Amino acid sequence: MILIEDKIISDDVVEEQFICNLKACKGACCWEGDFGAPLEAEEMTILENIYEDVKPFLTQKGIEAIEAQGVHTYYKKEDVHVTPLIDDRACAYMTTDALGIAKCGIEQANKAGVIDFKKPISCHLYPIRITEYEDFEAVNYDEWDICSAACELGKKEKLPVYQFLKEPIIRKYGETFYEALDAAANHTE
Repeated sequence: MILIEDKIISDDVVEEQFICNLKACKGACCWEGDFGAPLEAEEMTILENIYEDVKPFLTQKGIEAIEAQGVHTYYKKEDVHVTPLIDDRACAYMTTDALGIAKCGIEQANKAGVIDFKKPISCHLYPIRITEYEDFEAVNYDEWDICSAACELGKKEKLPVYQFLKEPIIRKYGETFYEALDAAANHTE
Protein backbone atom coordinates (compact mmCIF):
# COMPACT_ATOMS: atom_id res chain seq x y z
CA MET A 1 0.00 0.00 0.00
CA ILE A 2 1.02 3.57 -0.62
CA LEU A 3 0.16 6.38 1.80
CA ILE A 4 -0.10 9.90 0.43
CA GLU A 5 -1.65 12.56 2.64
CA ASP A 6 -4.76 10.89 4.10
CA LYS A 7 -5.16 8.51 1.15
CA ILE A 8 -4.27 4.82 1.26
CA ILE A 9 -3.67 3.63 -2.28
CA SER A 10 -3.85 -0.07 -3.08
CA ASP A 11 -0.75 -1.55 -4.71
CA ASP A 12 -3.01 -2.71 -7.56
CA VAL A 13 -3.47 0.92 -8.65
CA VAL A 14 0.22 1.06 -9.60
CA GLU A 15 0.89 -2.62 -10.36
CA GLU A 16 -2.12 -3.60 -12.53
CA GLN A 17 -2.30 -2.43 -16.13
CA PHE A 18 -5.37 -1.04 -17.86
CA ILE A 19 -6.54 0.86 -20.94
CA CYS A 20 -10.28 1.13 -21.65
CA ASN A 21 -11.10 -0.84 -24.76
CA LEU A 22 -14.50 0.50 -25.74
CA LYS A 23 -14.52 -1.39 -29.03
CA ALA A 24 -14.52 -4.62 -27.00
CA CYS A 25 -16.73 -3.82 -24.01
CA LYS A 26 -18.94 -1.11 -25.59
CA GLY A 27 -18.87 0.79 -22.27
CA ALA A 28 -20.59 -1.97 -20.29
CA CYS A 29 -19.73 -0.26 -16.99
CA CYS A 30 -22.48 2.25 -17.89
CA TRP A 31 -25.20 -0.41 -17.89
CA GLU A 32 -23.89 -3.26 -15.72
CA GLY A 33 -23.94 -3.36 -11.93
CA ASP A 34 -26.35 -2.97 -9.07
CA PHE A 35 -26.57 0.81 -8.85
CA GLY A 36 -25.70 4.01 -10.67
CA ALA A 37 -22.48 5.99 -10.53
CA PRO A 38 -21.58 7.12 -7.00
CA LEU A 39 -21.82 10.89 -6.58
CA GLU A 40 -20.02 13.32 -4.33
CA ALA A 41 -22.16 15.84 -2.42
CA GLU A 42 -21.26 18.77 -4.67
CA GLU A 43 -21.97 16.69 -7.77
CA MET A 44 -25.60 16.25 -6.71
CA THR A 45 -26.00 20.03 -6.70
CA ILE A 46 -24.17 20.32 -10.01
CA LEU A 47 -26.51 17.75 -11.61
CA GLU A 48 -29.53 19.66 -10.30
CA ASN A 49 -28.16 22.88 -11.81
CA ILE A 50 -27.13 21.48 -15.22
CA TYR A 51 -29.94 19.02 -15.89
CA GLU A 52 -31.87 21.24 -18.31
CA ASP A 53 -28.68 21.88 -20.30
CA VAL A 54 -27.81 18.17 -20.38
CA LYS A 55 -31.34 17.02 -21.22
CA PRO A 56 -31.00 17.50 -25.02
CA PHE A 57 -28.06 15.06 -24.96
CA LEU A 58 -30.05 12.26 -23.27
CA THR A 59 -32.30 9.51 -24.55
CA GLN A 60 -36.05 9.69 -24.02
CA LYS A 61 -35.85 6.73 -21.61
CA GLY A 62 -33.07 8.49 -19.71
CA ILE A 63 -35.13 11.66 -19.41
CA GLU A 64 -38.14 9.66 -18.21
CA ALA A 65 -36.04 7.87 -15.58
CA ILE A 66 -34.52 11.12 -14.32
CA GLU A 67 -37.85 12.90 -14.22
CA ALA A 68 -39.41 9.98 -12.31
CA GLN A 69 -36.51 9.38 -9.89
CA GLY A 70 -34.67 12.70 -9.77
CA VAL A 71 -31.27 13.74 -11.13
CA HIS A 72 -29.73 11.55 -8.43
CA THR A 73 -31.03 8.82 -6.14
CA TYR A 74 -30.00 7.21 -2.86
CA TYR A 75 -28.77 3.62 -2.82
CA LYS A 76 -29.40 2.51 0.75
CA LYS A 77 -27.44 -0.76 0.58
CA GLU A 78 -24.18 1.11 -0.03
CA ASP A 79 -25.24 4.34 1.75
CA VAL A 80 -24.41 6.42 -1.31
CA HIS A 81 -26.09 8.87 -3.66
CA VAL A 82 -25.92 7.69 -7.27
CA THR A 83 -27.10 8.46 -10.76
CA PRO A 84 -30.57 7.06 -11.50
CA LEU A 85 -31.01 3.97 -13.64
CA ILE A 86 -33.29 3.05 -16.52
CA ASP A 87 -35.20 -0.11 -15.53
CA ASP A 88 -32.63 -0.89 -12.79
CA ARG A 89 -29.95 -1.32 -15.42
CA ALA A 90 -28.39 1.46 -17.53
CA CYS A 91 -27.37 4.83 -16.16
CA ALA A 92 -30.04 7.35 -17.07
CA TYR A 93 -27.33 9.69 -18.40
CA MET A 94 -26.07 7.04 -20.83
CA THR A 95 -26.48 7.37 -24.57
CA THR A 96 -24.98 5.26 -27.36
CA ASP A 97 -23.18 6.18 -30.53
CA ALA A 98 -23.72 4.70 -34.00
CA LEU A 99 -21.50 1.72 -33.10
CA GLY A 100 -23.52 0.94 -29.96
CA ILE A 101 -20.78 2.22 -27.64
CA ALA A 102 -22.02 3.83 -24.43
CA LYS A 103 -21.42 7.54 -24.10
CA CYS A 104 -22.17 9.89 -21.21
CA GLY A 105 -24.77 12.53 -22.01
CA ILE A 106 -23.17 14.80 -19.41
CA GLU A 107 -19.78 14.44 -21.07
CA GLN A 108 -21.34 15.02 -24.50
CA ALA A 109 -22.82 18.30 -23.24
CA ASN A 110 -19.39 19.23 -21.86
CA LYS A 111 -17.66 18.43 -25.17
CA ALA A 112 -20.27 20.55 -26.96
CA GLY A 113 -19.34 23.49 -24.70
CA VAL A 114 -22.79 23.64 -23.11
CA ILE A 115 -21.58 22.92 -19.54
CA ASP A 116 -18.25 23.08 -17.68
CA PHE A 117 -18.75 19.86 -15.68
CA LYS A 118 -17.13 16.84 -17.37
CA LYS A 119 -18.96 13.93 -15.66
CA PRO A 120 -19.13 12.38 -12.19
CA ILE A 121 -15.62 11.80 -10.85
CA SER A 122 -16.48 8.17 -10.02
CA CYS A 123 -17.04 7.56 -13.75
CA HIS A 124 -13.96 9.49 -14.78
CA LEU A 125 -11.80 7.54 -12.29
CA TYR A 126 -13.12 4.07 -13.10
CA PRO A 127 -11.66 1.39 -12.51
CA ILE A 128 -10.45 3.20 -9.40
CA ARG A 129 -13.04 3.29 -6.62
CA ILE A 130 -12.69 5.52 -3.58
CA THR A 131 -14.13 4.67 -0.19
CA GLU A 132 -14.22 7.44 2.37
CA TYR A 133 -13.67 6.67 6.02
CA GLU A 134 -13.58 9.01 9.00
CA ASP A 135 -9.81 9.55 8.94
CA PHE A 136 -8.74 8.50 5.45
CA GLU A 137 -9.76 7.57 1.92
CA ALA A 138 -9.08 4.15 0.43
CA VAL A 139 -8.15 4.29 -3.26
CA ASN A 140 -8.64 0.85 -4.80
CA TYR A 141 -8.55 -0.80 -8.18
CA ASP A 142 -11.91 -2.42 -8.93
CA GLU A 143 -11.28 -5.53 -10.99
CA TRP A 144 -14.40 -6.51 -12.96
CA ASP A 145 -14.69 -9.21 -15.61
CA ILE A 146 -16.39 -6.83 -18.06
CA CYS A 147 -13.06 -4.98 -18.20
CA SER A 148 -10.98 -8.02 -19.19
CA ALA A 149 -10.28 -6.53 -22.63
CA ALA A 150 -9.05 -3.33 -20.95
CA CYS A 151 -6.71 -5.38 -18.76
CA GLU A 152 -5.37 -7.23 -21.82
CA LEU A 153 -4.79 -3.98 -23.70
CA GLY A 154 -3.14 -2.40 -20.65
CA LYS A 155 -0.78 -5.37 -20.33
CA LYS A 156 0.02 -5.24 -24.03
CA GLU A 157 0.86 -1.53 -23.79
CA LYS A 158 2.38 -1.85 -20.27
CA LEU A 159 0.32 1.05 -18.92
CA PRO A 160 -0.41 1.03 -15.17
CA VAL A 161 -3.92 1.92 -13.99
CA TYR A 162 -2.80 5.16 -12.35
CA GLN A 163 -1.08 6.37 -15.54
CA PHE A 164 -4.16 5.57 -17.62
CA LEU A 165 -6.16 7.63 -15.12
CA LYS A 166 -3.74 10.56 -14.80
CA GLU A 167 -6.29 13.22 -15.82
CA PRO A 168 -9.06 12.14 -13.41
CA ILE A 169 -6.59 11.56 -10.55
CA ILE A 170 -5.33 15.11 -11.02
CA ARG A 171 -8.93 16.34 -11.26
CA LYS A 172 -9.76 14.63 -7.95
CA TYR A 173 -6.60 15.15 -5.90
CA GLY A 174 -4.38 17.63 -7.75
CA GLU A 175 -1.11 17.50 -9.62
CA THR A 176 1.07 17.34 -6.49
CA PHE A 177 -0.76 14.20 -5.38
CA TYR A 178 -0.32 12.59 -8.81
CA GLU A 179 3.40 13.41 -8.82
CA ALA A 180 3.76 11.83 -5.34
CA LEU A 181 1.89 8.73 -6.55
CA ASP A 182 4.07 8.50 -9.64
CA ALA A 183 7.23 8.86 -7.54
CA ALA A 184 6.01 6.17 -5.12
CA ALA A 185 5.13 3.86 -8.00
CA ASN A 186 8.55 4.30 -9.59
CA HIS A 187 10.24 3.78 -6.23
CA THR A 188 8.46 0.43 -5.69
CA GLU A 189 9.44 -0.99 -9.10
